[in-house]
Amino acid sequence: MKGTRPGAPVERAWTLPSAWYAGEEHLARERERIFARSWQLAVREEQIANPGDYVAVEVAGEPVVVVRDDRGGVRAFFNVCRHRAGTVAPGESGCVKAFRCTYHGWTYRLDGTLRTAPEMEGVERFEAKDFGLRPVRCEVWSGLVFVNLDPQAKPLARALGRVGDLAAKTAFATMRFGRRDVYRIACNWKVYVDNYLEGYHIPAAHPGLNRILDYRRYEVETDGPIVIQRSPGRGEDRADERYLYVWVWPNFMLNVSPGYAQTNLILPDGPERTVCVFDYFFAGAEDAEAVAFSDGIQAEDIAICESVQRNLRSRAYEAGRYSAKRENGLHHFHELVRRALKTGTVPH
Repeated sequence: MKGTRPGAPVERAWTLPSAWYAGEEHLARERERIFARSWQLAVREEQIANPGDYVAVEVAGEPVVVVRDDRGGVRAFFNVCRHRAGTVAPGESGCVKAFRCTYHGWTYRLDGTLRTAPEMEGVERFEAKDFGLRPVRCEVWSGLVFVNLDPQAKPLARALGRVGDLAAKTAFATMRFGRRDVYRIACNWKVYVDNYLEGYHIPAAHPGLNRILDYRRYEVETDGPIVIQRSPGRGEDRADERYLYVWVWPNFMLNVSPGYAQTNLILPDGPERTVCVFDYFFAGAEDAEAVAFSDGIQAEDIAICESVQRNLRSRAYEAGRYSAKRENGLHHFHELVRRALKTGTVPH
């Protein structure tokens, strides 16, 4: 089958085969070999500002709770009671002095240790210290909390690569969260990432954006776990980070434009369904015009992605070729996917 052989340079390579964009079995492999072994954005740190504040999320199909502990630290645990798998942190968020299982009332301190286990007297070889909540790797970058289900994962800094240095050249660090928009799209998660990773479609698909960016000087750079896209505005002399788009393996994006920024989290919601979570950050007051412009681009991308997903089912298509000039970022992503599914290796 075309598109399955890894390692070919972009000039000779084929894209991922269409069969990889459908099917529960293939998505299950991706959840285990990609999402369960990579750093995933979970919450913004401001969402758990005070001791006891928690947010419950799902990561690679697993229930996870992120909490601010009694000492002000950020922790994450599997949201699963050690007794009979009840839920210890109900709902989407809350504030508690201790976690209490909604099934049989076992309670856990904010550091995950078991505090009470009602009516367990007489149970042989039962020690409270052996039944704390299972921890999940958790680290913070620039006010964003990431988690990793793999206890052997490399530190978050390795997974982010040059993102910190790139962001430091922009005003992102001084921006404040403004709003969240959630899009539900009828496409495989990789279709959306594929589309994000190339500017090749801008002239044909995004006429409004094409009037702002200087497409002739649009640059795409690959670097380990990240792909960097940058462009000056039309008529500007310098190809600096005025418009900066950074993708981080496998499903996190940071987009910085004059006056505002976005983080994008791309989550599979089935083999042919994707949830895109857009968090906006602003240098000042919320810029309604910028949000409307971004939403218009997103509408164009959604139409493209849903059309591509439908066409991937066609007997006329199995795999395609890359534009060596414009699709090096897409090729890089596909190579990382191939490697992860074959060996379970994540990029650092």
